[in-house]
Amino acid sequence: MAKSKTQFVCQNCGTVHNRWAGKCDGCGEWNTIIEDDQMGGIGSGPGKVPKKGRAVALTTLSGETEEAPRIFTGISELDRATGGGFVRGSAVLVGGDPGIGKSTLLMQAAAALSRRGHRIIYVSGEEAVAQVRLRAQRLDAADTEVLLAAETNVEDILATIGEGKRPDLVIIDSIQTLWSDTADSAPGTVTQVRTGVQAMIRFAKQTGAAMVLVGHVTKEGQIAGPRVVEHMVDAVLYFEGDRGHHYRILRTVKNRFGPTDEIGVFEMSDKGLREVTNPSELFLGERNSKSPGAAVFAGMEGTRPVLVEVQALVAPTSLGTPRRAVVGWDSSRLSMILAVLEAHCGVKLGQHDVYLNVAGGYRITEPAADLAVASALVSSLAGLALPADCVYFGEISLSGAVRPVSQTAQRLKEAEKLGFPGAMLPATSAEVPKGANGRWVTIEDLPDLVSRIAGSAAKLRQTPEDD
Repeated sequence: MAKSKTQFVCQNCGTVHNRWAGKCDGCGEWNTIIEDDQMGGIGSGPGKVPKKGRAVALTTLSGETEEAPRIFTGISELDRATGGGFVRGSAVLVGGDPGIGKSTLLMQAAAALSRRGHRIIYVSGEEAVAQVRLRAQRLDAADTEVLLAAETNVEDILATIGEGKRPDLVIIDSIQTLWSDTADSAPGTVTQVRTGVQAMIRFAKQTGAAMVLVGHVTKEGQIAGPRVVEHMVDAVLYFEGDRGHHYRILRTVKNRFGPTDEIGVFEMSDKGLREVTNPSELFLGERNSKSPGAAVFAGMEGTRPVLVEVQALVAPTSLGTPRRAVVGWDSSRLSMILAVLEAHCGVKLGQHDVYLNVAGGYRITEPAADLAVASALVSSLAGLALPADCVYFGEISLSGAVRPVSQTAQRLKEAEKLGFPGAMLPATSAEVPKGANGRWVTIEDLPDLVSRIAGSAAKLRQTPEDD
């Protein structure tokens, strides 16, 4: 009989250690390493000798391919985030903070698919059947044929969903509550989460049913448990949003069957989540165009252009060390912009507190927002409002040059559609449409931007008042 080998696995990052230690070498967290039986898992057990392998047929890269069959939910924002609907036989991981609306979204999707004639099974591991029914009644989904179960044992769930006709979609809420008889650790640990997810993915691949797994996130915003779960599934969606705002964003960070960095925007109401087909209007709905320190950034989320307002406040400091507060953007990126402004433009911000905010609780990840941030900072320091009908986008290098960004044409088209005919963009942009609008201003470097803002301010001061 083979001897069972023991290993130690970090609960935070999944790093494997040969012996127990107080601190993980992978992520640096303390007291996150537990003992894990390497022989455990579905289809194996202590003392089981692996069988001899068999040779599989090899093939070439050329050959006929078929488009993955999809299940369309009819919820356009959800279908956009998943790349056109759920793929049969795939596993999708949906993560988000507790109470953000994951179960609400999936219940609405299950009801929509059931009305289209699909067989849907919803397995809840956190709530009783009565609680799920109450949510369904609130969302007007109680009249659908969605099949419901409250169970956490992996083997019982597999036996339940394997009976009768094959389901088109199975929703497991959530993976942190699953536990298997083949693993001795508690639910939510690395071994149990990995075992449960492996079993659900195997069922999806063998039967062709789409599998949706719900996962909670840690305070750092990552899926709770081992990061290996994100590598096992076919798609990873994060449901984001600030509880102080009524909108929610479904963001795609991994998709083997579609584009990544796509987003779907929803608005939370007492009747569930409502689709927002034009998120730019949502983020710009309460904008004050006469306020200094505000610039409209034309960004991209996957294939969708999004306009959002960047707000900056520069005020003299009374502290020895000026404050730098950032909401919705990278604080390191802000430090770089401040350094470039001081080194190449002579804009002294060392004795000023700097506050930067992205309106509506939206979070910007692309470096194309550098030009909008720099414009907002200079505008706030000078106390002058920027043109109300102008958008800004471009990446700033350490030398002060403004670098071009991708998808310029889409950004300008979205801006014009929403009433922003003016734009400040990099001078070397190669995707500017022919017959460009005369109000599109090309910027070569950061000093050019600062001089243009200062020049427009001088013109405003010299303009005589109307009689």
